[in-house]
Amino acid sequence: MKQVIQALGTKLAHDQISDNDTVRELHSKDETYQQTSLPDIVVFPKSTEDVTHIMEVAQKYQTPVTPFGVGTSLEGHVIPYKNGITIDFSLMNQILEIKEGDLLVRVQPGVTREQLNKELKKYGLFFTVDPGANATLGGMAATNASGTTTVKYGVMRDQVRDMEVVLADGSVIHTGNLAAKSASGYHLNGLFIGSEGTLGCFTELTLQVYGIPEHIVAARATFPSLTNAIEAVTSILHAGIPIARVEFVDGASVEQINKFSETDYPVKPTLFLEFHGNESGLQEDLAFSKEIMQDHGCDHFNSETDNAARNRLWDARHNLAYAYIHDYVGKKMMLTDVAVPISELANSVIYAGEELKKLAIPGGILGHVGDGNFHSLIMIDMENEEEVKKAKQFNEKVVQYALERGGTCTGEHGIGVGKKPYQRAEHGAALDVMTNIKKALDPNNILNPTKIVDIDNEDKL
Repeated sequence: MKQVIQALGTKLAHDQISDNDTVRELHSKDETYQQTSLPDIVVFPKSTEDVTHIMEVAQKYQTPVTPFGVGTSLEGHVIPYKNGITIDFSLMNQILEIKEGDLLVRVQPGVTREQLNKELKKYGLFFTVDPGANATLGGMAATNASGTTTVKYGVMRDQVRDMEVVLADGSVIHTGNLAAKSASGYHLNGLFIGSEGTLGCFTELTLQVYGIPEHIVAARATFPSLTNAIEAVTSILHAGIPIARVEFVDGASVEQINKFSETDYPVKPTLFLEFHGNESGLQEDLAFSKEIMQDHGCDHFNSETDNAARNRLWDARHNLAYAYIHDYVGKKMMLTDVAVPISELANSVIYAGEELKKLAIPGGILGHVGDGNFHSLIMIDMENEEEVKKAKQFNEKVVQYALERGGTCTGEHGIGVGKKPYQRAEHGAALDVMTNIKKALDPNNILNPTKIVDIDNEDKL
């Protein structure tokens, strides 16, 4: 690594390269329960040219490279199991251009979701993808993040028009353009989004943004059972109501919300909802949704139009993971996800809930059920081997159940290392195509090795 550091130092400033133990430790993990691993060094680029230099040096010395945003990933994506260089993009955090007439914005990868929306608000605009955490936009593109607003606006892949990407050999490409649609060539945006740093490093993103809705109504509805709540969601979607958010939280999770956020919500299966549009249309959508939910046994319905009240409701939902962590000090959180066709959603959530009860481990079921994506959250004592084993077996059961019904092992968290064992079962021969793409773009397997696919020379690094 001395040679690598010396080579990097020919173009990077001294304070852009760190082998400090504390800095390395901060980049050895994400918010998952997966085993940690230290990078040899951490570098902090300030420009595309810096990233190009880093990749050229890494290629010359065959040094693994792991891109890093803010470490909010949940399946071990940024843990450098082959050590090497971690590229921290926190200094590349500039909003480069807001093209309000085109509803586009150009940003560097270290810009966070909240940072962007704070700036866009001045123009009456907002960026829709909301995974809960204040993640970087580069990291969100790398995992094809989604979240609470996906049911209306789509996932990260739907918002990206163009990306500047530094490839494994240091060359720079653009994956798209500014047009709203294109029939020209392979869809490179779709290829790189969700690639988790295994194909290239993102240095700029051009994203679609939207006008802030004229009127927003948030609502909370409680139900006597999990089945009632999920079936109500399915009926709302079938009715064609243009709902912007619909989140499910089970009773155990509502109890955690009440403790952490000092709320007094009924401890029952609950839906958090939001509607965007004009005032008259929203009142009709709200009334129709309420009627549908009452048909499915809804026993409490409360709506909010006040901005502060709406923020309190969604802050409570977004802080759920931290509520569990705060209440179970010393345990690690396994927060995993799957997605299934809407017709399979109710049975899938019921199955996960029943299997969770058998574990006798603290946890809950929650999720963005409007698009068939739900999460299982478990608090694990990592020193208890039997508990860890049971948790992993539970995760595997839920994943297999989803795959058998035409679903996916991850709706939004991504593969990392946590979902890597299920790639062959989900993709079959298509996984070989992915492996060949990886070999073509990164023949020496230096970009985030050990993630998504297995490469023949992986053990040589």
